Amino acid sequence: MEETSLIQYPCDFPIKIMGKSHSHFVQITIDIVKYHAPDFDETTMLTMRSSKNGTYLSITCTIRATSRPQLDALYQALSDHPMISVVL
Repeated sequence: MEETSLIQYPCDFPIKIMGKSHSHFVQITIDIVKYHAPDFDETTMLTMRSSKNGTYLSITCTIRATSRPQLDALYQALSDHPMISVVL
């Protein structure tokens, strides 16, 4: 059974990443994203928000997605990292 995708590749694809606020959280996240999307430009990471008490941080990275396997691998790598709580 062939699976059809609603996404037309390549496309710009935003990924929201949330985790506990830590001095290395942003750099670790960028490193993971760049491994799976080498052309990702971290200067385009415009959305970065702290929770009300500053305990959590959410960032949005928009990558140029080229395939479903690329997105699946990126989501898995982000989800597997202990500093990252949620990936949307």
